[in-house]
Amino acid sequence: MISMARRERLFTPLMLALVVVAWLSLEVWGRSPYHRYLHHQSIDSADTGQGVGLLLVFVVGWTLMTIAMMLPTSLPLMSLFQRMTASRPDGARLVALLLAGYLAVWAGFGLVAHGLDLALHQVANRLPLLERNAWAVAAGILLVAGVYQFTPLKYHCLEKCRSPRSFIAGRWRGRDERRQSFLLGVQHGAFCVGCCWSLMLLMFLVGMGSVFWMLLLGGVMAIEKNMPWGHRLSAPLGAGLAAAGCIVALAAIT
Repeated sequence: MISMARRERLFTPLMLALVVVAWLSLEVWGRSPYHRYLHHQSIDSADTGQGVGLLLVFVVGWTLMTIAMMLPTSLPLMSLFQRMTASRPDGARLVALLLAGYLAVWAGFGLVAHGLDLALHQVANRLPLLERNAWAVAAGILLVAGVYQFTPLKYHCLEKCRSPRSFIAGRWRGRDERRQSFLLGVQHGAFCVGCCWSLMLLMFLVGMGSVFWMLLLGGVMAIEKNMPWGHRLSAPLGAGLAAAGCIVALAAIT
């Protein structure tokens, strides 16, 4: 039986190892013959015949990307919860349920975004005008991501993510522990999606296998959520994204 002290020492290295495995898996995948499934530009109406198989491939890729980009931003809450439950014989299982709930929410968001992306591709295939003006989609996503950075909902969700101790204290009662652990992960994931969904949506522009953009966006979200001054980054980031959207639009129409 692993002692409580050793569990605490091993927890962060194990979580970081999981993140590294996710990064390496995406890198290997991106260099494989199946790299096209990490880029939404390669998913067209011809792929729809593959049905459930293609959907499962997407879920795997999106989950790996979520672990690589979002798990590091939530390590403070995960570590705090692990310390709170370390003395319990089922502590590791409770942490696993917390992580499962968190990833389930992000997987759900990914499926919704993927469905909208496929629908948009199908509409573009039927409307040549939209296909010729694909820049409008990119500009629109950048503008939406930028404007969202200034909304009250963004700041509300960000503050929830930045206060892991009060977040757990307000939701963890120590009764029906497995269910509560999973729901705690779901609730944290929901606020995390509320905070970062617009930035993660940018991955549909650059593809899930773009390591540079994954590192950049993951770093930005980690700073926003965990650094003492991180909330000050939201407004400049929003202005930059909105400006980028305007530049894309102006470059296309001039």
